[in-house]
Amino acid sequence: MLDKKNSIQKEERAVLVGLIQKNQTEQQVVEYLAELAFLAETAGAVPVKVFTQRFAHPDSKTFVGKGKLEEIKNYCQEKNITILIFDDELSGAQINNIEKATLVKTIDRSDLILDIFASRAKTAQAKAQVELAQYQYILPRLRGMWKHLERLGGGIGTRGPGETEIETDRRIVRDKISLLRKKLFEIDKQAFTQRKDRGEFIRVALVGYTNVGKSTLMTLLSKSDVFVENKLFATLDTTTRKIVYDRTPFLLSDTVGFIRKLPHHLVESFKSTLDEVREADILLHVVDISHSSYEEQMGVVNKTLQEISAFEKPIITLFNKMDLYETNTFDEWLEESVKKELLADLHQRWEQETDHCAVFISATEKRNIELLRNTILTKVRESYKIRYPYKSDFFY
Repeated sequence: MLDKKNSIQKEERAVLVGLIQKNQTEQQVVEYLAELAFLAETAGAVPVKVFTQRFAHPDSKTFVGKGKLEEIKNYCQEKNITILIFDDELSGAQINNIEKATLVKTIDRSDLILDIFASRAKTAQAKAQVELAQYQYILPRLRGMWKHLERLGGGIGTRGPGETEIETDRRIVRDKISLLRKKLFEIDKQAFTQRKDRGEFIRVALVGYTNVGKSTLMTLLSKSDVFVENKLFATLDTTTRKIVYDRTPFLLSDTVGFIRKLPHHLVESFKSTLDEVREADILLHVVDISHSSYEEQMGVVNKTLQEISAFEKPIITLFNKMDLYETNTFDEWLEESVKKELLADLHQRWEQETDHCAVFISATEKRNIELLRNTILTKVRESYKIRYPYKSDFFY
């Protein structure tokens, strides 16, 4: 079971570490570490400093070089740092070696994301999914993570499966993985039955990078209260609402956000949640166009959709937060005619790249929401004609 006693008692002071590896620019790594800082804050830590090092490949023993590790150690001692967070996956041996050298608890990006998921899991399904992912993460690291698993005192990276000696036994971990898979199989069967019981409605699913405004948009389109928070992975459980536009009913689902380097254990464990995406007739890909790396985020989402065999579905791309995009992009002294021309170029580019399935909106300002509703309605009616031709006449 997830250890509820190990929730964060006080904020942890964190140092973030990243490598500028081959085929990466310094700017890219700076953006990745900014996202890691947001993840750390979501988990309850206070990022104090960032260390980077240019290295073709991670050091097999300590990930960073000896000199950089000594620099990190000295800083941690001087500033009373309680946790080191690395932006890439570490092996069990690397974690052990870094902790021995620095005397500071060390986790990697995957461990941090799993910790956030553990704190956000509310339903039996979400808890089982996260627990399975945690055990799958631990299993290949058992030999090197002995001290990592014995940590006491709570904090980030400790909201995981048991921390006693017997829990580190490979056989027991494998048994737990097997039991959790069986449990999730039964939950998946129940969820599949529930989805079938929804009747012959066209299904629309909101997808996108985490924190792009999906839940805000869900609230706006469905006119119902949905949990919204400016943190990563605000909710893990799919929310589904029945919506009727101009006498045409359909189901709209809000799904868990995707993220760069999402641990593959989570993708596997959250299969039933992602089934909402697989089984949808139409996808609404929400993009935070105000984010400096929004195109890379779009690529992450598209890659994940390809991995779960959902990329070939009809997709409407929603470029959200246009108000912030304009504030960040345009100087206040810019002539209105020039601004309109630049926006027209942006629209034209993405209209072409999305096969004329792009809508530019601001959910908070309710900008272009009526256009969005009409675009969704058109796609839903097209889907009814294809999937349920005997029903489509009722909706006109």
